[in-house]
Amino acid sequence: QTVRQIAGLALRRESNALKDSVLKSAGGALAPAAGGASFSSSSRAAGSMTVRDALNSALDEEMERDEDVFILGEEVAEYQGAYKITRGLLQKYGAKRVKDTPITEIGFTGIACGAAMQGLKPVVEFMTWNFSMQAIDHIINSAAKSYYMSAGEIKCPIVFRGPNGAAAGVAAQHSQCFAAWYSSVPGLKVLAPYDSEDARGLMKAAIRDPDPVVMLENEILYGESFEVSPAVEDKDFTVPIGKAKVMREGSDVTLVSFGKMVGYCLEAAKALEKEGVSVEVVNLRTLRPLDRETIASSVRKTHKVVSVEEGWPQSGIGAEILSVVSEDCFDDLDAPPERITGVDIPMPYSHQLEAAALPSVEDIVSVVKGMA
Repeated sequence: QTVRQIAGLALRRESNALKDSVLKSAGGALAPAAGGASFSSSSRAAGSMTVRDALNSALDEEMERDEDVFILGEEVAEYQGAYKITRGLLQKYGAKRVKDTPITEIGFTGIACGAAMQGLKPVVEFMTWNFSMQAIDHIINSAAKSYYMSAGEIKCPIVFRGPNGAAAGVAAQHSQCFAAWYSSVPGLKVLAPYDSEDARGLMKAAIRDPDPVVMLENEILYGESFEVSPAVEDKDFTVPIGKAKVMREGSDVTLVSFGKMVGYCLEAAKALEKEGVSVEVVNLRTLRPLDRETIASSVRKTHKVVSVEEGWPQSGIGAEILSVVSEDCFDDLDAPPERITGVDIPMPYSHQLEAAALPSVEDIVSVVKGMA
């Protein structure tokens, strides 16, 4: 065997061990089966849905609705998906529409871009968005810019999806948030779901959208279960791209966030309520195009704002939020806007240092109290 082959086998063994660990912690179990692995999830409570099931059902229904939709990526087929988001789809739609690829992001992303330009609707899975750096030329120069550079002649209806940001104990090269990277690019639409309603509705909207869409999910949230209404389970349910959602009404301060940090904001809001502070929580859902009006409307009501994100501070989403507030509703502020971010360092491997490098509920509570 060549050094490259040996390294590839070692990487696959390490990757599979990590995924098995993550799935067990999320309540799932891997079991050998003919032709690959099967996924067994915990029983679903009535009216609730995990983020994993929300994404899986959205993909299933959109593939059934439109035969031009197909999925490709590493281990999406025989292994049922690295995080079981694509489980069952190979068996239902076949290898023509659910395609395993080699470990070559630049290769299969380029193939997907070409397929989209010819009228198909690919959904590209990155095992983690950190690996998208191998394919970033195609995402930005091929997908995002072709419509503009062709004067509207070449469309690229494509979805790039996968887990973004910190997971647990996977160190600096597998933990960074790409929200600021991709949301700075004209030609892309960038989505960041928090709960099952977000995940299901945004995925379906992304697949139906005529433009290239980046879907920044979170690995830790895949196993989380959220209440969903019958409307969310409807096959035609979508979440509008470019529209934020007020998750909690409040009158004293606005917390603006996306993805996993929305949950932290909601926890902080509950803690602050016990101390007489009324907190409004805005879930951005879409990072590009940004819903400036919902942000400004909330700040005009509460007169204080804190942005919360996992990513680094410089040129981050929080910096953009505070800029929007300064431009759109500066005169409505009663205190300087604040931002909470990850620490400005590569992610440590140590569990204790990793926790210290990421925002916490306590951080949010402390910052809000300091604005009084």
